Amino acid sequence: MSGFLENTINWMREAARIGGIAESAVRILEKPRRVIEFQIPIKMDDGQVEVFSGYRVQHDDALGPFKGGIRFHPDVDLDEVSALAILMTLKNAAVDLPYGGAKGGIRVDPYALSKPELERLSRGFVNEVFYYIGPEKDVPAPDINTNQQIMAWMFDEFSKIAGHVSHASFTGKPLVLGGSEGREAATAYGGMVVLSELLSKTEILKDYERKDIGIAIQGFGNVGSHIARLLFREGYKIVAVSDAKGGLYNRNGSDIESLIMAQQEMGRISRDSCYPATLANLPFPCQEISNAELLALDVQILVPAALEGQITEGNVDLIKAPVILEMANGPVSREADRILNERGVVIVPDVIANAGGVIGSYFEWVQNNTGEQWDEEEVLIKIKRKMEKAFGEILRLSGEYKTDLRTATYMKSLSRIIEAMKLRGRI
Repeated sequence: MSGFLENTINWMREAARIGGIAESAVRILEKPRRVIEFQIPIKMDDGQVEVFSGYRVQHDDALGPFKGGIRFHPDVDLDEVSALAILMTLKNAAVDLPYGGAKGGIRVDPYALSKPELERLSRGFVNEVFYYIGPEKDVPAPDINTNQQIMAWMFDEFSKIAGHVSHASFTGKPLVLGGSEGREAATAYGGMVVLSELLSKTEILKDYERKDIGIAIQGFGNVGSHIARLLFREGYKIVAVSDAKGGLYNRNGSDIESLIMAQQEMGRISRDSCYPATLANLPFPCQEISNAELLALDVQILVPAALEGQITEGNVDLIKAPVILEMANGPVSREADRILNERGVVIVPDVIANAGGVIGSYFEWVQNNTGEQWDEEEVLIKIKRKMEKAFGEILRLSGEYKTDLRTATYMKSLSRIIEAMKLRGRI
């Protein structure tokens, strides 16, 4: 069992102990309802056949159909997907969605494939899991290295096999194929809502004006770039951002709009976004930094928005930020979490911080099932209401039980899941 999976299970056990939740009920949630593991043979452009490992873990469906993303990454394995599936169950319960949790993935470097190869791989995934997914069974969505185009291919393949168009079979689709306004920015928007609630409803960072709150964001993909833009527009000072190749630090705050534009043009964060390349050796306030250096910056808010396992026992002593907003899944290890909590660092956990994405997916699914079409403003208002309600309950539980936000979130989720299990006669 990997550290990520073990950490997730142990966090559940600890939350159950503190919340007085039956251990026997939690044991059921330590194992998934179903594991689908398969191989996908793909004919490559050169005529050779490559075989890729694929997974779909359906963790629990007490509250409704399984729901969770599909990621394409070289490090995907069964333990990782299993841990992420548990987090999806907890996340959907935390924000009161009528879903259980699932996760899927293919072990592949998608950037090493041509577009036709990527399409064949995406369709191959659907062929392997078709009988286990669908609008009332299991509704996949994008995750790391998957996007609207991949969802479009998967939706099309599902519809072909089913023999009818099934818009609600996937979420995160392009608008023209039944996607939803506001879905692309939903994860980041939800994170901004939670952060705003944290700062307005507690005494955290009360001595700072918004323009003086320095924020460092690790990860500048869909979630990282969107939350950087949203927080920048709200008047926060984004002092550092990074992608897989490294990042930039500007103690005076960066112009996020320019950074995003440069990234879209070059495919990476550009050093030239700070200052003209001809002046690169002069003592400007902007400098290149590594991802490790970004995590150790003296900022007020740290936003891990990349992969899991970024803050561990090995680097936790370098963390200076008093607030961590987990926009990635599982970015802080359990031991690092314990140490940070003892130091008084406030961690907004992934299962609530990045839940805006699955709420956006839920609203897409609702629109697909009802035939309605909502504009972006309406979608974001609905996401805001759900996030504020859920986070308010989490803050209340945290205060009532004098515990950290992660434990409070897990308590809220477990209570709702176990109530559904009891009502359905499963326990």
